[in-house]
Amino acid sequence: MRVALAYLSIVLLWATTPLTIKWSGEGTGFIFGVMSRMTLGTVYMLLLLTLRRQQLPMHSKAKRTYFAVATQLYACMASVYWGAQFIPSGWISVIFGLSPFLTAFFAAIWLKEHSFSVGKVFSYLLGLTGLTVMFSSALAINRQAVYGMIAILIAVSIQTASAVWVKRIQAKLPATTQVTGGLLFALPVYLITWVIIDDAVLPPSLSQLSFLSILYLGLIATTIGFVLYYYVLIHLPATTVGMIPLISPIIALYLGHSINNETITLKIIIGTVLILTALCIHQFFDRLLAWFFKPKKGVTAP
Repeated sequence: MRVALAYLSIVLLWATTPLTIKWSGEGTGFIFGVMSRMTLGTVYMLLLLTLRRQQLPMHSKAKRTYFAVATQLYACMASVYWGAQFIPSGWISVIFGLSPFLTAFFAAIWLKEHSFSVGKVFSYLLGLTGLTVMFSSALAINRQAVYGMIAILIAVSIQTASAVWVKRIQAKLPATTQVTGGLLFALPVYLITWVIIDDAVLPPSLSQLSFLSILYLGLIATTIGFVLYYYVLIHLPATTVGMIPLISPIIALYLGHSINNETITLKIIIGTVLILTALCIHQFFDRLLAWFFKPKKGVTAP
């Protein structure tokens, strides 16, 4: 029951995060929105480490891991917050659904993992087709929407590259330690960016919606969401966890449409279906093929 609730919580977190990212930057500026989220997340994680009496290792591999995580927390999240200004929130979740493809690509390059079977290559091409359809829909809106999509695509690339980078370092640090160290490395860069872009000026006003969104992102999505993800990863098969990117984009699109009045065009539906179908093929095609051609018990090859 606990695992099922944790799994459902992650699906909802991944589905609601894009919309709250959009809300947190309205009236405050995207840099203040993401910086305040990371500040809250850093304070929360430091308190968590203190309560657990965990140390923050500072050996060579640990520092490199923190830097890799910080790269994701800064470059990825800053790109997401900037791009979220120009596109509907649901699109963010759909584009982030491409992360398994990019992870497989970077793993093939850096970890020498086999990621180019027939099924996977077909899924990559299908996912790219879906992304192209979404780009054509963005062009129909305005040029800024295209820039927003490019920013989110860059963010996904940075996130997946960072994840593979952390795996390559193999520091074997607990998840909470990795996140805390990464936040401590990333937060000063956010503060410097805030000074450069906004002259460290606080927003003249902060709506209740923006304030609650920042609290939600900083105290729940950044911290509890990460812990729950690793919890279900321990207790459930990787294939089951891999279904999350298939479910959350659909919910995110629905929430953006019903709550934030975001338009869902036919091209967006087609692009989303193509990307989600590509994810299904990427997850299950090779396994089904191996199962289908697996020799049956009691049957010997001629």
